[in-house]
Amino acid sequence: MAARTTDDTERRRGRGRGRWPSGRRGSGRGLRPLLAAVTALCALGLVTGCSALGSSLRLVWEAPVDNGARNYGNGAWLVGETLVRSRYDAVGAFDARTGKVRWEYAPPGQEHICAVSRRTAGSVLLIARGNVMNEGCSTVAALDLMSGRERWHTPRTPGGNLTETFTDMVAVGGGVAVLRDADEMWTLDDDLWTPDSRPAVSGTKALRAFDLRTGAPRWTAAVPEDCVPEQVAAGERQVVAVLACGRTELRLAAFDPAGGGLRWTASLGGRTAPAPDGQVALLSAEPPVVQNGGTTEGGQGAFLLFGEDGKAAGRIETTGGYGTIQAHAPALVTVADGRLYAGAEIRERKSYQDRVVAFDLASGSQVWLENVAVAGGLRALDVTGGRVTVLADRGSRQDSLDELVVLDAATGEEKESIDTGSDVDGHKGELAGVRVYEDLVVAVRWGSGVRPFSAYTRD
Repeated sequence: MAARTTDDTERRRGRGRGRWPSGRRGSGRGLRPLLAAVTALCALGLVTGCSALGSSLRLVWEAPVDNGARNYGNGAWLVGETLVRSRYDAVGAFDARTGKVRWEYAPPGQEHICAVSRRTAGSVLLIARGNVMNEGCSTVAALDLMSGRERWHTPRTPGGNLTETFTDMVAVGGGVAVLRDADEMWTLDDDLWTPDSRPAVSGTKALRAFDLRTGAPRWTAAVPEDCVPEQVAAGERQVVAVLACGRTELRLAAFDPAGGGLRWTASLGGRTAPAPDGQVALLSAEPPVVQNGGTTEGGQGAFLLFGEDGKAAGRIETTGGYGTIQAHAPALVTVADGRLYAGAEIRERKSYQDRVVAFDLASGSQVWLENVAVAGGLRALDVTGGRVTVLADRGSRQDSLDELVVLDAATGEEKESIDTGSDVDGHKGELAGVRVYEDLVVAVRWGSGVRPFSAYTRD
């Protein structure tokens, strides 16, 4: 697909403002029925390459402002007709169409929500909670997203300040809820252990699964000797975990979701320190995708791809002919339908461009790319229903107003482009993501003093 420059964008904008070539503004009387028909066809997806003439995004509803924030316990999900958001002190649900609050859950006593599962399954979200400053993240609970009530909860062995990390502590999939126990003492050399300071739980017993519906214990995974699970993800056909082995080697392991048996392991390389360093992210269980490095802006890294048998399927560098993938921004990287979609930045001639790039997860090869903004203009992307929805600032105006761009997920062809008429993230908080529900585009945020959801529709 041909790259589009800033000049191309400027010219295309000029065609959508109701101006004649002479610069005079037309009355638009004869165009209005035609524009209405074209807009309707665009919305139905019956016309490609649509620039929605005269359209903008209109705010439909917003969630109340969140006060106070932590850097843990945050998440957002669209489950049927319900938008769910979590933070350290509560999980709340909203009607996706109207914004009406459906329920709110708060952990008991002085507990915080430490971690949440990346995905939901069977209308269940798995959370880990506890008194973070004292005993730690000591309980895992299954939260029913239809009612906001706990279906069940079970104790968890928490870690301490040395190694405890909340990333991918819990996961759901394949009819099971999976948790990883932790203990800070496993990182110490054997000769530093005293009889009363050995780990409370062995790493080989630290990955456990429960029936998602009832909470009944199902299995303890067959984690290899001298290994400890650091992150876990679950799919319908397998559970995968990042393991720290021999204190400095990282491996990816897959387990049978029915019985916890070890299927395979694959090396992810080593690291200089035994404690988690935030450089590895487990993005998907099916197919297995691990981000190694690139978690800081401009940092080098790669996405490591594996087949269902554990064999390496490919490697996507964060920097290549497509530019530099914004791997440090979770809102700009997603795995869907056998592909990795990511925002990237590249210098072309005398300017920088932001673009969306799609990669095939079976081989790591680039499928397509499309320029969508000037550098720094990408806000967030979502892949739903065969379409990539992007919020971006194309930088052709000085008003910092954003633009909604819709691309075909299979080909990258632009389907729609709308000036939102608003600065979606500027005065309401930086975007953590975007969700698409029917004709609504929902901006997702977390932080203190921001609205977690703002729902927009085409006007």
